[in-house]
Amino acid sequence: MRIRKIRSEDAASAVRLARKLNLDYPGMDSDELWVAEEAGESIGVVALKKHPDCLELCALGVDPDFRGQGVAGSLVEALMAGAPGDVHLATIIPAYFEIRGFVRARDVPGTFPAKRRTAWCEGCPREGCTVMLRKKT
Repeated sequence: MRIRKIRSEDAASAVRLARKLNLDYPGMDSDELWVAEEAGESIGVVALKKHPDCLELCALGVDPDFRGQGVAGSLVEALMAGAPGDVHLATIIPAYFEIRGFVRARDVPGTFPAKRRTAWCEGCPREGCTVMLRKKT
């Protein structure tokens, strides 16, 4: 497996995988994208979205045929290694991210309440949504 940061000219392949996994969002192709590849095929994706008030890890997903093999964790670590600062995320599976160094955020970035009113968050149970933070080390 190879993990790499997507170049702008091949962002479409990462967005296609995100769309297949129902993780795509408007403007995704202009965000910083990382992809996991196996035999030249994209098998996992994650995005780093730059907001005015924070960085956000979003759209983490792995092709069902490759789940359970550490692909998502490797994508998170690659993104964190390349991130220029602390990274927030909103999730309904906080335990997954806690073992990857994220903690529940004391303060919610101003961007996040507005984000939760978008179509992208409509399918998630809002009462279960946790905002988390991982400090850049």
